[in-house]
Amino acid sequence: MQIAIIGTGYVGLVTGTCFAETGNNVICIDIDEKKINNLKQGISPIYEPGLDVLLERNIKEKRLHFTTSLADGIRDAKVVFLALPTPPGKDGSADLQYVLDVAGSLSKIIAKYTVVVNKSTVPVGTAEKVHNVLIQSLLPDLFDVVSNPEFLREGVAVEDFLKPDRVVIGTSSERAKKVMDELYQPYLRQGNPIYFMDERSSEMTKYAANSYLAMRISFMNEMANLCEKTGANVDWVRIGMGGDSRIGKRFLFPGIGYGGSCFPKDVKALAFTAQEMEYDFQLVNTVMRVNDRQKLVLGNKVKNYFGNDLSGYTFAIWGLAFKPETDDIRDAPSIELINELLEAGAQIRVFDPEAMDNVKQIMGDKIYYATDQYDTITGASALIVVTEWSEFRNPDFERIGNVLIHPAIFDGRNLYALEKMQELSFYYESIGRKVIHPKVHDTLAVRKGGEIRERGVMD
Repeated sequence: MQIAIIGTGYVGLVTGTCFAETGNNVICIDIDEKKINNLKQGISPIYEPGLDVLLERNIKEKRLHFTTSLADGIRDAKVVFLALPTPPGKDGSADLQYVLDVAGSLSKIIAKYTVVVNKSTVPVGTAEKVHNVLIQSLLPDLFDVVSNPEFLREGVAVEDFLKPDRVVIGTSSERAKKVMDELYQPYLRQGNPIYFMDERSSEMTKYAANSYLAMRISFMNEMANLCEKTGANVDWVRIGMGGDSRIGKRFLFPGIGYGGSCFPKDVKALAFTAQEMEYDFQLVNTVMRVNDRQKLVLGNKVKNYFGNDLSGYTFAIWGLAFKPETDDIRDAPSIELINELLEAGAQIRVFDPEAMDNVKQIMGDKIYYATDQYDTITGASALIVVTEWSEFRNPDFERIGNVLIHPAIFDGRNLYALEKMQELSFYYESIGRKVIHPKVHDTLAVRKGGEIRERGVMD
């Protein structure tokens, strides 16, 4: 099938490449000439495991093409996917400018029946808005507008696309339904379902799914904070909850708040939709407040230990991306943490396997970018773990203890066993678990709340 993808961001590039992988002829379109030229050479603008291999193979086999010309890109296309940015406005609403502008351009160049698919995450009613733009210049039998939300998880997006849990299609057209069913059948051979529904329900499904998952994360973060006060261990609580088939094990890991390109934006957009409908969606509003507060938890733990004035202290930060296996730092907790520590007077050394170039664009020379995880801890007062990359899970603790000025680790992802930290005599704070104090007493004084205490003394 001839397919056009408008937009070569995260969703557009993964979608286009994976469609090409099953034999379709795909043209990806973008106005960024530099990005298009790089893609023609197989250079991806994003880091996503497995994408580079598929990109190279499908370019070589001439199933995947790139252009800056909208007219050339859609000329032969049976299906045109809109994978365009829908950034949140100040009020949380999704900005549809790019989607509607492209729809206006398409209305002037579509010459045969075309299925126009909203792949971007868009508010309820967007399919109707796109239809209203197209119908101004096109006859009704020349197009259908379909909603097809993506459910890709960064880090495993290729697998998610090729082996989806489900495919959601919103359309009231039997003609469009037949085309979309044919397009997606190769990805459903294992029996995973395709759900056809109306356009508005499809659009709402994406917001509902992401907001529900964000709610689970925020709930566990609240439980973790309560566990710290009661002496319970959130890890055991999580395991006990996850064993209930009604709940399940996924999205129960506490941490320092969700980030990325989807959850923050989609929760805000759902809240705005509710506001437009004059519905007080209290749960969604609470999820946002909880997440904003949770991003401050790790910084507060550091300040409680070292004092609010962090002048003269240097902190090593492991992990910058909002999750492992991606270079995405959009709404990442690491950015807020770094800014908070810098404002308190600290110096910062950071390392992330993939995200450092993106952070440099924001932070510039305000912080030090280490060559590896152990370079990060050189001259550092303490280690702070922000992103759970695999290489951080089993580090050389002896080396860390010998290099850190204070043998203190603040773990925002609960990577390390409490017993191990006790055995190694680290001061160790995590999320929703008890604080581990060093076994040994020594004379090194550490400030806490304006008072002086000796490291290793139980509070």
